[in-house]
Amino acid sequence: MALGVLNSQVKHSLSGSVFLDSGSIEEQEPPPPLRSYLCLTIFTCFCPAYPVNIVALIFSIMSRNNYYMGDYDGSRRLGRNALYVSVASIIIGLLVIAVSCIVHFTSMDF
Repeated sequence: MALGVLNSQVKHSLSGSVFLDSGSIEEQEPPPPLRSYLCLTIFTCFCPAYPVNIVALIFSIMSRNNYYMGDYDGSRRLGRNALYVSVASIIIGLLVIAVSCIVHFTSMDF
């Protein structure tokens, strides 16, 4: 009965001979770490630059999807884009806050 159990590393040819699958025996490299910057892009959703931070969030989610599908280069590229767009969103948000404070406080009557 033990001889009839199939091993995942053993392949059978059409002629009945048995050979080992060398691709599954070799150790596969672990995937690179995930860098989608999802926490940063969620944080930027609170900045007042709404179209830009939504784009950063979409890049981050696409990066995570590509990582789990096995496209590590695409995941790294989209994660880097998410980082750049989220930093731009933070800078735009700070500029909007600064301009609104300057306009508000300079237009007050003393």
